[in-house]
Amino acid sequence: MHVLPHDCRPGVSASSEHPICHATKIAIGFTLLAALVAGCSKPQAAPPAAQAMPVKVIPVEFSAVPSSDTFVSTVKSRRSATMQPQIDGNITHIFVVSGQKVNAGQILMQIDPLKQVAAVQSQQGLEQQQKALYQYNQTEVERQRKLFEAGVTSRQVYDQAVQSFQNSKGAFDSSAAGTNTQRQQLAYYQIRAPFAGIVGDVPVHLGDYVSPTTLLTTVDENKDLEAYIYLPTEQSSRVRPGLAVDILDTSGTVLTHSTISFVSPEVDNGLQSILAKAPIPHLGKMIRNGQIVNARVTWSTSQAPTVSVLAVTRIGGQTFVYVAAPKGNGFLAHQVAVTLGEPIGNDYPVLSGLKQGDRVIVSGIQFLQEGVPVQPMGAQAAASKS
Repeated sequence: MHVLPHDCRPGVSASSEHPICHATKIAIGFTLLAALVAGCSKPQAAPPAAQAMPVKVIPVEFSAVPSSDTFVSTVKSRRSATMQPQIDGNITHIFVVSGQKVNAGQILMQIDPLKQVAAVQSQQGLEQQQKALYQYNQTEVERQRKLFEAGVTSRQVYDQAVQSFQNSKGAFDSSAAGTNTQRQQLAYYQIRAPFAGIVGDVPVHLGDYVSPTTLLTTVDENKDLEAYIYLPTEQSSRVRPGLAVDILDTSGTVLTHSTISFVSPEVDNGLQSILAKAPIPHLGKMIRNGQIVNARVTWSTSQAPTVSVLAVTRIGGQTFVYVAAPKGNGFLAHQVAVTLGEPIGNDYPVLSGLKQGDRVIVSGIQFLQEGVPVQPMGAQAAASKS
């Protein structure tokens, strides 16, 4: 411990300070400074290393990726009838309502048949007259034949009887045919279902006057459906029967699978397109006649890398994935920009950005950042270390 002389005590002016006191103060100052520097330069403990985050990884592998295009198509039934009358008249009965299921031959509507009934009755009366004349001439020709054979009458009288019989027979047959025709005509006044199906809209009303150009209703059989797909002429060299077709709803959900069964040999002049048809199996109420759907036509299939939808993130319109990149004895999360194709189930085909064998992280994506230590786990961990 340093002890200051009496003339080194506080209150003594610097001019009267003893030289020894001045040197002592300087020594004490250097001592304190050295102690301060020594305290500041004391080594600090290193911060603990960041703990690796457990993540699930899936190596990028090649899978069968289809090359396809989607087109708007219309569903049409192979059995769909537009009901129009074949005669004129007023509607007297409507036996069905829109949406009703009907059987083949069931009466849908009745048109006033009074005029036709009168025509049938008139024809029947004429037929009876011709029949009576025919029966009389039939008896007369037989009587004249016997008289001629007995030599009572001449050949000419007998021949005239035969001629009258033949004329009456022809008139009777014609009259009977006319009656049958009128009866068949009477059936046109009843509008019947041509097959079992569902009644569409009924725009006419009781008492309306209708003609052969009037639309009465429709009958649709909601099975044996076909998708009418109009393809651009640029695809004429690629389209062929047998190509796979997926029928999608407006949200992109696959309703059913099919194949192209028909390709038109002609180009539609108005649309400048080629008509292709694909049969649709019966799916109940999922698809209806006249419904607009999307048809995804698969042109070919090739091998390409795929990545799970769980691994994809989007930032500013750009798609990214995280891969587990080896670093020393561990792995770091590395963000990679990728270009993806249309989704296929739960996977995206990778057009660029990844290569086969890259370890894509599919869990905890929301917690990752560039360079964060990660620890692959599960069945893919062993593959990640190889």
